[in-house]
Amino acid sequence: MSNNNVFAIATRRSPLALAQAHMVQAMVAAALGEAETAAEMVAPIRDYVSSGDRNLAGSLAEIGGKGLFTKEIEDALLSGNARFAVHSMKDMPAISPPGLVTAAIPRREDPRDVFLSPTSDSPWNLPQGAKIGTASVRRLAQTLGRRPDLKPVTLRGNVGTRLDKLDRGDADGTFLALAGLRRLGLECHATYIMPPEEMLPAVGQGALCVQAREDDDEARAIVARFNCPETEICVAVERAFLAGLDGSCRTPIAGLATITGGEVHFRGELLSLDGQERFRTERNFPYTANAIEEAASHGAEAATEIRDRAGKAFFDALGGSAG
Repeated sequence: MSNNNVFAIATRRSPLALAQAHMVQAMVAAALGEAETAAEMVAPIRDYVSSGDRNLAGSLAEIGGKGLFTKEIEDALLSGNARFAVHSMKDMPAISPPGLVTAAIPRREDPRDVFLSPTSDSPWNLPQGAKIGTASVRRLAQTLGRRPDLKPVTLRGNVGTRLDKLDRGDADGTFLALAGLRRLGLECHATYIMPPEEMLPAVGQGALCVQAREDDDEARAIVARFNCPETEICVAVERAFLAGLDGSCRTPIAGLATITGGEVHFRGELLSLDGQERFRTERNFPYTANAIEEAASHGAEAATEIRDRAGKAFFDALGGSAG
C-alpha cells in the first residue's frame, strides 16, 4: 500500500490518549474494510508529547489553557505527518485552527465524573478541611459550592499519575472522568459516580473528536462512516453554550445534552470560582439528525440567557469577559 493511502493518526502520548487513538484506529480500519490485524498498517499511530503534558507545574489556567493539549497534534495534521488527529472533545478550544475541521465524533462514552478517595465514600462526606485535588476550575467550583471548607490542591498528570498521587496522600480525594477510567480498564478505582445533578460534567466530556484537514476529502469521507449523529448534536449544543460564554479553562462552565424519546435535553451552568454563585439553565427541543446549526443555536441562546443573568460584574470578577 502506498504512503498516499496510509491514514496515520496523531495523538498525545498519554496512556488514555493512546487508548483512544487505538479505538479510532480500529474504526478507521473497519471503515476501510480491513481486518483488525491490518489496522496498524492502514492507520499507524504517531504519538506526540503535548505542551500540557510537559508542563505539570500549575493549573491549566496558569500555564495557557486547553490548547496546550492539542497544538502539537494539530501541527502534525497541518504539516501532513498525519491524516487524522484524535482528541478528547473536552480538551478542544472553542474554535479550531484554520484548515482543520472536526471530521467525526464517535458515539459518546458515559459523560459523568467520578470521585476517588481512599477514605471517603463521596466528596460530601470528606472530613472538615480535607484536601481535594483537582486542576479543573469547574470541578473545584462545583465542590466548593457545597463544601467551602475543603482545601484545594492542584493535582495534574495522566490518570495513573493522579492515582499514584492520591495513594501517596497528596490529596484526600480527587475527580476523574468515568469515560477515561473505562477506556483504560480502571473503573474499579472509582469510589462514587457523580450524578449530573451533583456535578454537571464538562462540555464534551466522554466524547472524542476526530480531526482532519478541511481539504482532505478522502479522509473526511472515511471517518464520516463512524460519526454518531446523536452525539454530534449533543456536542454541538454544549460547545455553542461554551463558546457563547467565551469559555476557557479559567471559567467554571458545565454543560450536558442528552437525547431521550426524540427530544434533546440540555442543562448548562456557570459558576464563580469559589462556587458560591451559580447560574443554571435548561433547554428542550426535538431531535433532528444533522440539524447541527439549529442545535447550536439552542446552546448559544442558553449562553446569552446566562450572560444576561450573571451580568458584567460577575465576569469582571472572573478577570474580564467570560474567558
